[in-house]
Amino acid sequence: MAGFGQVGRSSAGTLSAMSFNPRGVRGASPGLPGEIDYRLARQAVISEFRRGRIAQHEVCDAHPELVRAARNVGEESTRTCPICEQANVVLVSYVFGPRMPAHGRCVTTKAELQRLARAGDELACYVVEVCPSCSWNHLARTFLVTPPVGRRRSAPSA
Repeated sequence: MAGFGQVGRSSAGTLSAMSFNPRGVRGASPGLPGEIDYRLARQAVISEFRRGRIAQHEVCDAHPELVRAARNVGEESTRTCPICEQANVVLVSYVFGPRMPAHGRCVTTKAELQRLARAGDELACYVVEVCPSCSWNHLARTFLVTPPVGRRRSAPSA
């Protein structure tokens, strides 16, 4: 699976592409149980929409906060929205785990994800593709982020 690029700032202040996928985070386990790709489910929804079995308002139903995150902190992609075909989709990543808010935490950079991984908790990262134009949204993939060996917090004993 090809990774999506994220635009970041280099030390010289210029924009540079950086990888933001499970392989880019130390401790992530690509190809093992824990990384789930939702391309088939995505394609099924798109096919149903194109056949007229699902209305646009049923697939373009992103929560306003998700659309805001896509517009302000999302990772731009080169993929055109499969619904409106007028804008590129944006990837928004959320992390869930112990000591995280119940609604998760929006992660905007690879460095932020690595810092959370080093904290010692196993985290689940959800990457959602969002069209800021028509509000299409679909879960793209999920993966586990595990802390580096020796940094894992032990489970509380009963």
